[in-house]
Amino acid sequence: MKKLNVAVVGATGMVGRTIIKMLEERSFPINNLYLYASAKSKGATVQFNNLEYIVEELNDASFDRDIDIALFSAGGDISKDYAPKAKEKGIVVIDNSSAWRMDKDVPLIVPEVNPQDIKWHNGIISNPNCSTIQVVVPLKPLHDAFKIERIVYSTYQAVSGSGVGGIADLENGINGIANKKYPHPIAYNCIPHIDTFMDNGYTKEELKMIEETKKILNDPSLKITATTVRVPVKNCHSVSVNLQFERAFEMQEIYEVLYKSNGVVVEDNTDKNIYPMAITVDGQDQVYVGRIRRDFSVENGINLWVVADNVRKGAATNAVQIAELVAKNL
Repeated sequence: MKKLNVAVVGATGMVGRTIIKMLEERSFPINNLYLYASAKSKGATVQFNNLEYIVEELNDASFDRDIDIALFSAGGDISKDYAPKAKEKGIVVIDNSSAWRMDKDVPLIVPEVNPQDIKWHNGIISNPNCSTIQVVVPLKPLHDAFKIERIVYSTYQAVSGSGVGGIADLENGINGIANKKYPHPIAYNCIPHIDTFMDNGYTKEELKMIEETKKILNDPSLKITATTVRVPVKNCHSVSVNLQFERAFEMQEIYEVLYKSNGVVVEDNTDKNIYPMAITVDGQDQVYVGRIRRDFSVENGINLWVVADNVRKGAATNAVQIAELVAKNL
């Protein structure tokens, strides 16, 4: 694979810095690396492959360089403004915001699930919501095998999903300092409120999971509901997933499908108290699945417990995996 010129937009944020880290860890073939952020981060330095890079202020001339791929992680407004400008220069944009996810002309990619969709991108590729990424990785092979009819998501989302402000609220709250990021204290608390509330009573985060799952699995007929909750955990999202299938199954078949699934690690031995937890999944790039059991309340139902590092697999790692797919096709 030839070396490429890569830009990272939002290079000083939590996900941006992790993207840079993942480019290094995965030995992405980079010739020139350009780092962009807001005016307040101009001049900051970032280490990459034992070299020091200076962060530049993002502006309309930023993409006048010979750049092959630009990884965006600077928020929806920046993406809506600058992604089309980069695209016009022939740059492939991989965007981590929600700006383009439901655009019918923009593929929404999880490489273990729908890598084929990258072929129809028109210059912009969207990285899904963090919680959506981790659930669809085990759901896709189960859907292929048994045809999912209905999904119930209940999330337990870490404060790192809100960036440094969320982490600060948790750490400050433990020390008795008032919250700034969240509407209520997060220390010693669970807040059933992520993103803004819509007229139907759902939050935007819940609707993201519902609609993105349908798009990624390419099945608008799926019946899905979700409740998303912020919990006092620093990093790694956990999701309780309840599934109802069209086809009957034996539990051994479920295990066999998951054991063979790309990107999935099964941790499920209740006799030894083995199941995925945030503190053990932190820093990993796979999706961990456990507490696998039949749901006796419905026909053809199961329950899963799904845990992943939301900053890595839920954002940065997935974006770099998409970049690897793009690189192979350039």
